[in-house]
Amino acid sequence: MFSILVVEDDEILNKMIGVKLRQESYSVFAAFDGVQALDVLDKEHIDLIISDIMMPNMDGYELTKELRNVAYTIPILMVTAKTQMEDMEKGFQAGTDDYMIKPVNLKEMVLRVKALLRRSQIANEKKLVIGSTILDYDALTIKTKEGDFEMPPKEFYLLFKLLSYPNKIFTRQELMDEIWGMDSEVDDRTVDSHIKKLRRKFENCVDFEIITIRGLGYKSKV
Repeated sequence: MFSILVVEDDEILNKMIGVKLRQESYSVFAAFDGVQALDVLDKEHIDLIISDIMMPNMDGYELTKELRNVAYTIPILMVTAKTQMEDMEKGFQAGTDDYMIKPVNLKEMVLRVKALLRRSQIANEKKLVIGSTILDYDALTIKTKEGDFEMPPKEFYLLFKLLSYPNKIFTRQELMDEIWGMDSEVDDRTVDSHIKKLRRKFENCVDFEIITIRGLGYKSKV
């Protein structure tokens, strides 16, 4: 179970966010300013922080800077009433990973939390789990119910990219630039060929599907 720290000086909003996150099966800790948040972090393992900006004692900017200065890579989602672009820019410069403006849509917040945790887990473990399928980035292997596959690097990187961002459409050019490099002389047919190989290998896998977007490229469905 993932643990989330909610840092918000509005007690009602803090409680509302906590209730919603618990409904999604997260473990939730509460703090009402940055100083309290640091105390919680000293005692508990936290996977993600949701933090307000304007708080007494230590605000969200200061809390984020403090954590980034000591190489704390925990994902941070800032929630604030500030709507100016300068404020958003200041938040990202401080080291936040995402930004939401009040009033908070709790359903959207949960989607953002899931995305941040997903990216963090991939970055930390270099493994991607889709249902019963496990992609191991370091070993270039894919484990499914049907068996284990040792993958050619380009095929693995291509599938890992698509599955890391379900439902996101990647153009063939984007995939070529990232997987083969911008200076490579490969063309659209190379991408298409690798996609065909992946489909053949995993045609019996029910955990994911590679979908062709006519005239654009590909996306994954999980």
